Amino acid sequence: MNFEAVIGLEIHVEMKTRSKMFSSAPVEFGVEPNTLIVPNDMAFPGTMPTVNRQAVINAIRVADALHMQIDEVLVFDRKNYFYSDLPKGYQITQDKRPIGRNGHLDVKTDVVRTISIERLHIEEDTCKQLHFSDYTLLDYNRSGVPLIEIVSRPDIRSGDEAMKYVEAIRSVVIYADVSDGKMEEGSLRCDVNISLRPLGSAKLGTKVEVKNLNSLANIQRAIDFEVRRQERSLLLGQPIVQETRRFDEATRETITMRIKTDAVDYKYFTEPNLTPIRLRRDFIDEAIASCPELAETKARRYLGDQGLSERDASIILQSKDLAQYYDEAARCTTNYKALANWVTGEVVAYLNKKSIPVENFFISPSQLALLVDSIERKDISSKQGRDIFAEMLSTTSSVKEAREKLGIATQISDESIIITYISEALTAFPESVEDYRDGKDRALGFLIGQIMKKSGGKVNPGLTSKLLVEELKKR
Repeated sequence: MNFEAVIGLEIHVEMKTRSKMFSSAPVEFGVEPNTLIVPNDMAFPGTMPTVNRQAVINAIRVADALHMQIDEVLVFDRKNYFYSDLPKGYQITQDKRPIGRNGHLDVKTDVVRTISIERLHIEEDTCKQLHFSDYTLLDYNRSGVPLIEIVSRPDIRSGDEAMKYVEAIRSVVIYADVSDGKMEEGSLRCDVNISLRPLGSAKLGTKVEVKNLNSLANIQRAIDFEVRRQERSLLLGQPIVQETRRFDEATRETITMRIKTDAVDYKYFTEPNLTPIRLRRDFIDEAIASCPELAETKARRYLGDQGLSERDASIILQSKDLAQYYDEAARCTTNYKALANWVTGEVVAYLNKKSIPVENFFISPSQLALLVDSIERKDISSKQGRDIFAEMLSTTSSVKEAREKLGIATQISDESIIITYISEALTAFPESVEDYRDGKDRALGFLIGQIMKKSGGKVNPGLTSKLLVEELKKR
């Protein structure tokens, strides 16, 4: 490639609050259109905005997670434009004084790169437009929903890197309990600015914006296509046109929406109905301290103190609910690696097979930890553990009830007791001892079977096999 891609992202995150940013209307996804509105959302005369306290706390938490400077004065502005999705004719946002500035986030592809983040600001969402062939419907349920917008600097260099960056932001807002991060429902939306410049050049090329990308895969696809398109044009001597494009999922190509000529003048000015609010230092500190544990912090504990593999840690952290399930189980055991194997193996397999979320999984974390501990201290074998697990899935039994139902007693791991059973078997079947000496491997299996029979199936199979071989060598 003769060019370097220069990419910046603007990520809009719908915050998970009970009410809207500047009104008391409730926030809920998927309800009947235009049922979650109050006069303020429709800009009726005489209505006044009030600031959602939880939305400010949420914004502080994300800004801190992204290593940003947090402004201690909360200032809102009016962004003025006329469009059908904006009932007031302006949007309340933050312009000159965003709540967060100058952050960064590490992104790992082949190497780890630090992406600089310019700003994080709070604003209200617009209403939802449903476009049809010759008309458009407006759903004001979304109008006024609290948003944070996170704007990166143009530090990203590839579609893969952009996808990983958005994935990392999504993880932060989900684990901080700020948003559900469901891109398919519009809870997290992404606009991408892309330009190319000759390798080694410091001068930026003409920027093209791709709007409203709604999945991680589409972010990478849209950027990869747009980089190829711009490179072809430049190699043919054709100038890049400054424009806004959209990504067509069917063709996997970007398509022109509108040509940009001059920058839009939104005529920002300070929102006159909301005076600046000074945030107490203890308010900011409490917002940060009360933030739920982030995936990055969990990963350090999993890989460090608990000694999990990167694979197991990655699978667990893909889902906040699965990580919560694992953490609750880990409070009941110190066999972390074995527990992680069960969570990423049998538990995840069952959830995928039944297509159910982990919150609907009816084996409690403490019971799974008890099962793991029983296997690890050799009370039961791994096979017996799987049998008990299957019984628990079919009858919702506890470990104790499942063992009783299956007739699985505590496994004998006392070597002196096992050797007694071995001696009895060897005395009773001397011909099998001779067969083993003659190299007939099936004799070993026969003798183990006899020992299991004499013990009622209670001896530890692995330990029994080891001790039997040692005893045969002595004879």
